[in-house]
Amino acid sequence: MKKYKISMLGAFAVGKTSLVRQYVFSIFNGSYQTTLGVKLDKKSLEVDGETVELILWDLAGEDDFMKVPGSYLRGSAGVVLVADGTRADTLETAMDLNQKVIDEVGDIPVILLVNKLDVKSSWTIDQVELQRMQDSGWRIIETSAMDGAHVNQAYQELAQQLIGRAQS
Repeated sequence: MKKYKISMLGAFAVGKTSLVRQYVFSIFNGSYQTTLGVKLDKKSLEVDGETVELILWDLAGEDDFMKVPGSYLRGSAGVVLVADGTRADTLETAMDLNQKVIDEVGDIPVILLVNKLDVKSSWTIDQVELQRMQDSGWRIIETSAMDGAHVNQAYQELAQQLIGRAQS
């Protein structure tokens, strides 16, 4: 079985922990709990007939006062960046974190999740900007940790990228 470390990165309160809980346990808890440091979870899945284990590193959110230590990123095979669709500034934080990943571990598979699809009518993230990013090669998936929309798909796609990379 192949095992891959996946770092979950984003600003505070974008839904990283909720996405992990939805993916691993199929549950959603509406109360906000700040992640301190890092929380680890695992999930096995099938990709192209092969069993893969994702080791999910749910890292504390980043803001002006708290930065993700570069040492937490080492050994990452892939990254899930998370932005909150209702808070446009979280997309900029995700892009800053992506640069940190490149600086620390190089060019590894990355998927950007724009979370809170269940309240898309309240989104402030510019859809034109998201389309521009997709056109330039970003893989962006709109998700909802609350109802599970596209959550499994996101991790499945990242795992497929990792397997494809390992085979090439």
